[in-house]
Amino acid sequence: MQKSPSRKNRQRQRPKARQKFFSSFFSKFIAQTSNVNSRLFIVWAVLVTAAFGLAVNLYNLQIIRGPKLTQRARNQQMVNLRLFVPRRPVVDRNRDMLAMDRPVYTMYVHPKLFDKSNQEIAKLLAPIMGKDATELETKFESKKSGILLSSALPEEVADRIYSLRLNGIELTQKYSRFYPRQDLVAEVVGYVNVDRRGQAGVEYSQEKLLERSLKTVRLSRAGNGALMSDHAPEGFLHSDDLQLQLTIDSRLQRAARNALQEQMDKYRAQRGAVIVMDAWDGSLLSLVSLPTYNPNQYSKANVSLFKNWTVADLYEPGSTFKPLNVAIALEAGAIKSEDTFNDPGSIKVADRTIRNAQNKSYGQINIAQILQHSSNIGMVQMIQRLQTPVYYSWLEKLGLGQSLNTDLPFVVASQLKSLEKFSASPVEAATTSFGQGFSLTPLQLVQLHGALANGGKLVTPHVVKGLIDSKGQIHYTPSYPTPRQLFSPVTSQKVVEMMETVVANGTGRASQIPGYRIGGKTGTAQKAGSSGGYISGAKITSFVAILPVETPRYVVLALVDEPKGANAYGGTVAAPIVKAVMEALITIEKIPPSQSIQ
Repeated sequence: MQKSPSRKNRQRQRPKARQKFFSSFFSKFIAQTSNVNSRLFIVWAVLVTAAFGLAVNLYNLQIIRGPKLTQRARNQQMVNLRLFVPRRPVVDRNRDMLAMDRPVYTMYVHPKLFDKSNQEIAKLLAPIMGKDATELETKFESKKSGILLSSALPEEVADRIYSLRLNGIELTQKYSRFYPRQDLVAEVVGYVNVDRRGQAGVEYSQEKLLERSLKTVRLSRAGNGALMSDHAPEGFLHSDDLQLQLTIDSRLQRAARNALQEQMDKYRAQRGAVIVMDAWDGSLLSLVSLPTYNPNQYSKANVSLFKNWTVADLYEPGSTFKPLNVAIALEAGAIKSEDTFNDPGSIKVADRTIRNAQNKSYGQINIAQILQHSSNIGMVQMIQRLQTPVYYSWLEKLGLGQSLNTDLPFVVASQLKSLEKFSASPVEAATTSFGQGFSLTPLQLVQLHGALANGGKLVTPHVVKGLIDSKGQIHYTPSYPTPRQLFSPVTSQKVVEMMETVVANGTGRASQIPGYRIGGKTGTAQKAGSSGGYISGAKITSFVAILPVETPRYVVLALVDEPKGANAYGGTVAAPIVKAVMEALITIEKIPPSQSIQ
């Protein structure tokens, strides 16, 4: 049997056990502490390395690549928005609309998306679009998608198609220039092409006034792409309501067109024109040229019609220039208003013999009678009293040989021979005395007669009144040259009163309006050929009027090119046109009678 340790031995063994325990404990503790420190060091090292990497990356992003990244972020957050800015409307003097932008639609169809048969869709669309159903069905069968049916569908038609709620119909809105008066003022307003650029009339010459400034704005957008209006620049959607107002009166324009068309049809004429000008300021109340075109369908028109021939073509004015020669002779002191001349019917000048129309002779006649009978012989004798250089300087003073200053496009310069050629033979001055041997535009002739009507001042013919807002307030008025004094008021009035005798007792009787004093002058001129000389049998008939004689203000000119018939003269063809236009003018302008109507 084994003996248990004694108490004394047990007491000796206890310190050794404690020592062993503490030794083992501290060994384990030290070992564990060493492991923790290693781990902490590793963690610290990783953190320091990561922080350093982040710092380097942050430096690279913020300092080195910062500006580029900022710009890239802005590009992603911002969008450039180019706003559609409509072209300004054009209105007449009464603010009636002549040209405007209106929404139209491009229409594509995609038959593969139809929820009905091609035949059914064709039958639904045909009456709305004004097309044949069979023709539409054939188009639908030509391909499965992307068939263009219309490039300019009116808004009201598009609305009706929308209301059908058909699948496979694609309508895209755009804006198109529209001319509600169609061909009424085409020769003045003109048209714009598919690129919205003016090609004729004031659409071309007044492009800067009609085009509003185009704006490109940068807007912020949200993460889903929605535009953030709170970041929009102030007033970026603001668009002015200005309109280009013309001096043209649509009512008078229509009356003039109807009167001109009637006479052109009656005499089978090639073309014609009517111009009405307020001589006090040069504003044109009507400017008609026929034939014309519909600016809504300009692609179907003859391109020659895009240039208004009243400013773009030259012609010899013939006898309508005689009153101006009378004014020159009076102003230069070569004649007096009471002078008389003998008209035997012909006169020899150098190697030429000049005769009156139809070889008529009038005997002893005064200056007013020279105009009444349109005596070429009397005019030649009158101008012969002027020295050639003096007469030529007066023609230059009138503006012959120069371009007319106006706001209409495609103006050509009038033609006058050089002083050397003009002085080479007395025949030049003689033929010029009755309106041949030089050429000008119809509008320039109106301008010159305006100087007789307004006391001798050369005003600028124009059609632009200015820019007005929706309330009719003027925001811009074009400036024109200060009128140049040509004749004295006394001379001008004397000539107008002489012209009155033409209407009362002479070749202009067809323009008489009871109760109104009207001055006028007929013209039946030979038509010059493009290669020189005159076209056999071709003539231009014209009549110019000034009213009212007691306080002259308005000038009315009518021209008819190549009328047919034995009785086609200025007094028979053009004078009735001017009468009809003046009657409309009297009503529109409320011109009071000159005397009591009997």
